[in-house]
Amino acid sequence: MISLESEVLQRHLPLFRGKSVLFAGGINDQFPSQIAPHCSAVSIWSSYFDYARDADAVDFGVEFEGEADLIIYYWTKNKQEVQFQLMQLLARAKDAQEMLIVGENRSGVRSVEKMLAPFGNTAKIDSARRCGLYYFSLQKRPQFALADYWKSYRHPQLDGLIVHSLPGVFSAHELDVGTALLLSTLQNRINGKILDLGCGAGVIGATIKKHNPDAQITMTDIHAMALASARKTLAENQLEGDVLASDVFSNVEGKFDLIISNPPFHDGLNTAYRTVQELIGQAKKHLNQGGELRIVANAFLPYADLLQHHFDVFDVLAQTSKFKVYSAKN
Repeated sequence: MISLESEVLQRHLPLFRGKSVLFAGGINDQFPSQIAPHCSAVSIWSSYFDYARDADAVDFGVEFEGEADLIIYYWTKNKQEVQFQLMQLLARAKDAQEMLIVGENRSGVRSVEKMLAPFGNTAKIDSARRCGLYYFSLQKRPQFALADYWKSYRHPQLDGLIVHSLPGVFSAHELDVGTALLLSTLQNRINGKILDLGCGAGVIGATIKKHNPDAQITMTDIHAMALASARKTLAENQLEGDVLASDVFSNVEGKFDLIISNPPFHDGLNTAYRTVQELIGQAKKHLNQGGELRIVANAFLPYADLLQHHFDVFDVLAQTSKFKVYSAKN
């Protein structure tokens, strides 16, 4: 099964024939392998580990080194990340680089024409499946330097910690209110092995390490830009911790005394519960005896039912009209 965006691309197979093709952006299906027989070569660059670990020959990371006759970019709802990736690709592209940009209309793909106007010609060539498909030809390369995209901020609640982040990362520009509520429950000394799952820019894990130097911190995320941000947040604050790519517990080894998370519940443009279902459903296997799972969630989400099913007993440590902090012990 392929995505709506890929169904639109499938209507234009003559554009692929005999060319080396690079897929990038929010690609999340097996369309590249389907069209490989039509192409001279196919490569994929993704910033998302949940896709990279299950697909064939995906280049996973923040930056991409390589070129292709045709670049196919899948637009996502995060405009800052889209701009970061498009500028990077075009800055390193061949002269007169051809590109197809496809995305759901509700994701804001229409703004591609304005975004790329300074660098070449863009034309809409198809509209179907509630998606738009655009053709772009490069005339003037943009400038791209990774250092220009780093942002940082402080917050009184973080007690001097400086958070560093790349575009598109959760908590990239300010401390979000859910994480702030979760951090407010961390009043006691924390020891042992700690897992910050879905770490984003590293706010939770770095804060714990700053106040508990003996704690052993592991931070995970599926987003390459989040992993780079978490590493920089640790390094710039002279803190130590392990940062690794993992789709929930897919690449996590060992057991922990505390698993803590502000888990995502959005998958692209849709609300999705798979991550939280796996987090709560598998947490006990990754907790030491007496270990704790502590998460913050939107108050309207049915996490209490999941916690009761898998842990029997849980506590609400803090709550507002919008968020709740849950604690469940092994």
